[in-house]
Formats: sequence, structure tokens, C-alpha cells
Amino acid sequence: MIPTQGPGLHEFTDRVADWLAGQGDGLLTAMVRHTSCSLLIQENADPDVQGDLLAWLERIAPPADAPSMRWIRHRSEGPDDMPAHLKAAVLPVSLSVPVQAGRMRLGTWQGLYLVEHRARPHRREVALHFRPD
Repeated sequence: MIPTQGPGLHEFTDRVADWLAGQGDGLLTAMVRHTSCSLLIQENADPDVQGDLLAWLERIAPPADAPSMRWIRHRSEGPDDMPAHLKAAVLPVSLSVPVQAGRMRLGTWQGLYLVEHRARPHRREVALHFRPD
């Protein structure tokens, strides 16, 4: 479970690395089990990257009560819900990562992130599967 406190990127690379320890070569699949958040492989060195990404997401899908979003009909779960679904439709909800000798073959500055799109706190679940070569 990954606890969230509103929109943001939550790195979980170390948790997955621990889970993979002792595995050999293969393919890792991660899938978030929710419809209003996403998964990303993203830079983990400069926090400005995360801030800019969140600002961009807010620009492409502002809250439903923003004047540009009058067309949204699904409003029963609050003004952040349908925009969260839109963001999750644009970003991936699953990732595939090659694994060699039990280690993810991520680049130097890459990490695994859950991207929370909702305003209220949540506990998000990411399902992991490892398929050995």
C-alpha cells in the first residue's frame, strides 16, 4: 500500500527493489489497482521535474468546477474525480521493467512512481508480478 495525501508523485522504487531481491532475469509488471491515479517511470534526481509534471497535469485537466471544464457530467465524487480519471487515461496505469540478476534495469536517474491525482488522502495498491526468463 502506498499512502497519499493529495496530488503528488510517490516513489516506490526501493520497495520494488526489495521485493525483487533474489530473483534472476525476467520481466517485472506493476499495475495500480485504482482508476484515479497512475504509474510512471520518471526522473528521481531533480524535484522540479515532479513539480512541472504536476503543473502540466493540472493545466490539461483542471478541477471540474473550473470554467473550462463545464462539459464534465461526472461530478458525484467531487470536482477532482473526473479530472483524475482523465489524467489516469493519459498516463500509464501499468509498467513493464526488465530485470537482470534480481535488479531493475532502470536508468541512472529513473524511479518508479505512483502519481496521485485526487485531492483527498488514499491508500493505493500496486500489484506486482515477476516473470522469470
